[in-house]
Amino acid sequence: MLTLFTTAKPFEGHSGVIQRNALKSWKLLHPDVEVILFGGDAGSAGIANELGLRHEAFVERNKFGTKRIDYIFCRAQELARHEFLCYCNCDIILLPEFGQALKRVADVHPQFLMVGRRWDTDITEAIDFDRPDWAQRTKTFAHDHGVQQPGYSVDYFAFRRGIYASVPPLVIGRIWWDHWLVWKARQQGAAVVDASDQVTAIHQNHNYGYHPAGARGVWTDEQAAENYRLAGGRWHLYTVDDATHILRDHGESTNPGRFWAPYWRYLRPRCIPIWFALLDMSRPVRKLFGLRQPVLDAALRKNRR
Repeated sequence: MLTLFTTAKPFEGHSGVIQRNALKSWKLLHPDVEVILFGGDAGSAGIANELGLRHEAFVERNKFGTKRIDYIFCRAQELARHEFLCYCNCDIILLPEFGQALKRVADVHPQFLMVGRRWDTDITEAIDFDRPDWAQRTKTFAHDHGVQQPGYSVDYFAFRRGIYASVPPLVIGRIWWDHWLVWKARQQGAAVVDASDQVTAIHQNHNYGYHPAGARGVWTDEQAAENYRLAGGRWHLYTVDDATHILRDHGESTNPGRFWAPYWRYLRPRCIPIWFALLDMSRPVRKLFGLRQPVLDAALRKNRR
C-alpha cells in the first residue's frame, strides 16, 4: 500500500488539534498504511503511540536548528515498508479518495510524482472520526467554506521509492523546498500528475507563530534565501502548474500549460503593474460607457443564469 511520512510542530493548542486530525485521517486511508513521524517535538511520542505511528525522534538540522528535508526523505525511503511513499505536511487531512487516485496514477506511470492543490479551511476542533460519514462531511465543509489555493501551494508528494535519491539540504518551515521537489521529479523524467480534480487535500488554517516575523519571515528570512540558493534559483522551482498530466474522472490528459508555466511565473509580477496602469488609463472611457465594476459584475451574474 503506502507509507506516509511527515514532521510536526509541538502537539500543543490548535497545532495539536489539527495535526492529530491530519495523522488520524491518514491512518484511515487503508488498514495497511504506514505513517512515519519524524522529530522529537513535544507530544510527538505520545501521539505516535496513540495512533500506532512509527516515531523517528532524530532529524538532522541546519545551523539554526531547523529540520532538513534531505535527511527526512532519505531516511523515509530507507525505512518504508511499502514501495509507494508520500510526504505530506502535518496539517493536511487526506480522504479515502487519495488512495484511489494514487492507485490510478501508479497503474499508468513507472515513475511519477502525484501532487495537487489544497483547500484552505478553518477547522478549529477535533474531527469525530467515529462517525461513518466523517470523510464526506469534512469534504463538503471544505468545499462549502474553504478556498482552493493556486498551484504554488504544494502540500503532498506521492512517489515511488527511489525518485529522490539525492536532495540538497533544504529545510522545512521555509519556502522553496516544495517547488524544488516538483522540479526534481520533472528533471528525472517522471510523470508529474496533478490530482487536484480528484483529491480534496484539506489544509487546516493556522498562524505562523513558530516564526517571530510570522508568515513574512517564512518567505523572506535568511533560511528562505538559503533554500532558494540551494534549490538552484528560479528555473529549478516548479509548482502544480508544471505538472505533465492532469488526473480526470475518466483518465488522464496531458497538461499543455506546463510549457509556459515557468515563463508566466517570471513575467506575471512584471505584467501586474502594467495591467493596473492600463486600468487607470482606461478609467475615463469605461466611466463614459458605464463600464464600472458593479455593472460588469451584474452582467456576469445575469449571463450565468
